[in-house]
Amino acid sequence: LNIFVTILNMNDNSPVFKETNLTRVIPEDTKVNTTIVAREDLRASDADLDTIFYELSTTVLGTDGYFAIKGVNNPEIYLQKALDYEKFKLTTLVLYARDRPVGSNDATNTATATINVFIEQADTKSPWFLPCTFINTDHSICISSPYIGRVNISEMSTEPLTLEPGPIYAIDPDYTLNEKIVYSIVGGNTDKVFSVDADTGNLTMNKAATSPDRYLLQVMATQVNNIQKYSIVSVEIKVINKSDFAPYFESRIYNGTVLVGLAPRSFVFQAGETSRPLMITAADDDFPNV
Repeated sequence: LNIFVTILNMNDNSPVFKETNLTRVIPEDTKVNTTIVAREDLRASDADLDTIFYELSTTVLGTDGYFAIKGVNNPEIYLQKALDYEKFKLTTLVLYARDRPVGSNDATNTATATINVFIEQADTKSPWFLPCTFINTDHSICISSPYIGRVNISEMSTEPLTLEPGPIYAIDPDYTLNEKIVYSIVGGNTDKVFSVDADTGNLTMNKAATSPDRYLLQVMATQVNNIQKYSIVSVEIKVINKSDFAPYFESRIYNGTVLVGLAPRSFVFQAGETSRPLMITAADDDFPNV
């Protein structure tokens, strides 16, 4: 009597990852579809020789959708959406390996692997002139206002010019890199009246302005390591007549009279003269004929 015995393989083994904890460091400007973790580093084995089904999730709020796997049977992780260092700097991914499809009614064994992904800031932004105003909620775009200054006609200042709202100053918004910035005047400098210090941004005069006009300078801030990373700001310099005297009131005390019950915006009259409106006048000796 020949008896044939067939041994059925029970699903009594869980999938096993080669490594259960991995770390990857990637630059912020990594291109979409770039492989982050290779299939060989993530593939799980199963002593039961079952087909392995994979699923990827993240444990960090706000980082969904950035990373994905190639397929349900291919655990290779790739970048699915462009990164932004300002939004998040790290995330933790969890890769599940199951020996049955998701939703199966059969008993399923599961293994997990954790992948920590750290984002390195990349040189993605051009310099910002300060002060500037953010126009979006993630603070990735900052708009600068023009600088404004004044010089006296036919007079050359030997000190850096005082500007509003402050001195010319730019920063690298990729703050962990903080690349060196240099300054130059690229427009509006008629007759080469002004110079800008390449390192400090201080604006000085080469010679006096000879006409009562204005200069609308274009000042550029450029990263030393990459001349394609630059920004330009307007600097308006008004040429005015020199003021030697401060304005002053022609009288130290002015006396007026009002009547009880007058309506708002009614005239105040000179004290003792109910028909002559009170006038407060000032003078400036820089303009003696005015």
